Amino acid sequence: MPTFRCHEVDFKDQPFIRWVYPNKNSAGEEKPLTKTDAPAENPVRVDRDGHVATITIDRPKVRNALDLDSARQLTAAVDQIENDPEIWVGIVTGGGSVAFSAGADLGARQRGEPRAVIEPFGFGGFVRKPRTKPFIAAVNGYAVGGGLEIALSCELVVAAPNATFSLPEVKRGLIGGGDCLPFAARALPPAIAADLALTGRQIGAEEAVQLGLVNAVGADVLSLAHEYATRICDGAPQAVAATLSLLRNLVTPPPAGYYALADAIQARLLTTEDAAEGALAFKERRAPKWSGR
Repeated sequence: MPTFRCHEVDFKDQPFIRWVYPNKNSAGEEKPLTKTDAPAENPVRVDRDGHVATITIDRPKVRNALDLDSARQLTAAVDQIENDPEIWVGIVTGGGSVAFSAGADLGARQRGEPRAVIEPFGFGGFVRKPRTKPFIAAVNGYAVGGGLEIALSCELVVAAPNATFSLPEVKRGLIGGGDCLPFAARALPPAIAADLALTGRQIGAEEAVQLGLVNAVGADVLSLAHEYATRICDGAPQAVAATLSLLRNLVTPPPAGYYALADAIQARLLTTEDAAEGALAFKERRAPKWSGR
């Protein structure tokens, strides 16, 4: 039996992530391999396999939607990966087999809790967080709203055959806030981006590949993500980081004032009767009855 040594990382008032390394792998080599030993109720897990770390948003009861606490843990997990020189690639996925992430936790919103936004890093404390290492989204089910934001903020996206992608905010009485619309407009042809944003239509994995939203589809989406990660790790870490930095510099950011304008519009919409009705209808699994107020 291999022995284990634990290293606990304290993120101030946030729950710790505990990395557990076996001294030797099955081949007897001194190589840390796998796993996280975090409390079962921890909504974010981090697992390590060699130079690759996988973040799992593990809230399957709410389709891996994020509240403020889980957003804090997600951004802390990214910090852990960024600060470890032995981790070269990150993967993000969802717990269970139904959802990658359903975006914002509407139940938390109804309870009056703050949004799952950590400024200046955007939704989940992830989508605009500065990162020097490439991330791969392993979409294992629904990627909805903010969940789609998280996926599109990664450098690569792979998907399970049951994965679906949508921006349903208009069906909840809201807009696709934060980076939803900029990411959709950047990743998709204009007419398709407008289609998804204005209708809330959902697209499947194969259509997402055809549109260039997804790199590849595979039944074992985590294995597929690890295949891509392994290919990235075949490159020199400093060269990969430099290439990533240049690629990001080629991306045109939204115009000045965009985020402030979108936040102001969203704040106004959140006070409307239609927004309350949208959240309630979603919770009650029925069609909303819009009043226009």
